[in-house]
Amino acid sequence: MCDREPYAVREVFAHSLDDFLEDHYTSRVQRDAANAIADCKTGRLGVNFTTCDECGYTEAHNCSCRNRNCPSCQGVMKDVWVEQRRAEVIDAKYFHAVFTVPHSLNALFLSNQVLLYKLLFSAASQTLLTLSRDENYLDAEPGIIMVLHTWSRTLDFHPHVHCIISGAGLTRDQKLKLSGEKFFIPIKAAMKMFRGKFMEALRSYHDSGILVIPDSCSELKSSDCWYAFVSKLYTTDWCPYIKETMNGSGDALKYLGRYTNRIAISNARITAVTGSTVTFWYKDRKDHNVRKEMTLSHEEFIRRFLMHVLPKGFQKIRYYGYLSNPVKKKKLRILFDLQGRQLFKARFSMDTSKDEILKILYGIDVHKCPRCGKPTLRSDGSRSILRE
Repeated sequence: MCDREPYAVREVFAHSLDDFLEDHYTSRVQRDAANAIADCKTGRLGVNFTTCDECGYTEAHNCSCRNRNCPSCQGVMKDVWVEQRRAEVIDAKYFHAVFTVPHSLNALFLSNQVLLYKLLFSAASQTLLTLSRDENYLDAEPGIIMVLHTWSRTLDFHPHVHCIISGAGLTRDQKLKLSGEKFFIPIKAAMKMFRGKFMEALRSYHDSGILVIPDSCSELKSSDCWYAFVSKLYTTDWCPYIKETMNGSGDALKYLGRYTNRIAISNARITAVTGSTVTFWYKDRKDHNVRKEMTLSHEEFIRRFLMHVLPKGFQKIRYYGYLSNPVKKKKLRILFDLQGRQLFKARFSMDTSKDEILKILYGIDVHKCPRCGKPTLRSDGSRSILRE
């Protein structure tokens, strides 16, 4: 191994995954993700062949895994997602809010992932929608996109949701209401409501017996310890915060892509891989965002990475307000009519082929032969290659 591997995360998994699995329990979805990453673009998942009917040119491409946790497979998915959102952007300010939970809840989150990730979405969305509809604030329903992240910059467990909120919405009588330059919800009001909604549901889960208490915090099985734990959480600042304000005309789209298909760490952040260690850079929030490096063993790197593999089928991107799926089409048409224009038109639909999408997004014609330049390159299909 050497510095700056182009597929650095894959190289770590390929080198040390088998040893890791011998010593650590992993869920089925974690094992599937780990094996997919280790095999991605190696040829073990198959090889695609293309041939030019005009000049006979042939080329081969190793198949990718397309796993949503693979750092080598997110680029196109991100760009397609952003392109699909282009047609939903209105002419207004957009705000980026982040809702986090205290670290003392981490063990409960890890043992109740689906239950508590859903609660995180629910508490944050209800907070934003309730306060947005308040006549003291926006007095309208905005559009909200939420994305779940579970990692810190050093790959530790840190569940939080990023929220992109439109600074405009529809009032109860379907009129357009625009916010000012600053975020229209006071942070303290958002923090108190978010904490209250989350804790009310958490207590209900506990009292009904559906909340799993892991061995790492077994003391919470005692009623006295549980109530002391809950009381402390009620007095803790939960720290939702506003990161940036963006213009709908362009900034919001760029910003969206930064957070939607992001995974715990990209190949670009890894500066060195040896036979036993991984070194990556991060920005230290506690030290004025100074760029620093951290070195982990392969075992610890894989352990941290796999903590952020979400349960199978869990939707990490969700939509609320006028962007919720049942009403989105109707309410966007109302908003565009009220504003007199639609900022962006969709450049492709669900029926657009993958070849056409590549041409629209990147100007790549997959049928153009790199040797003779004619549009006569065709796929011969993929061939499987047995594992060694």
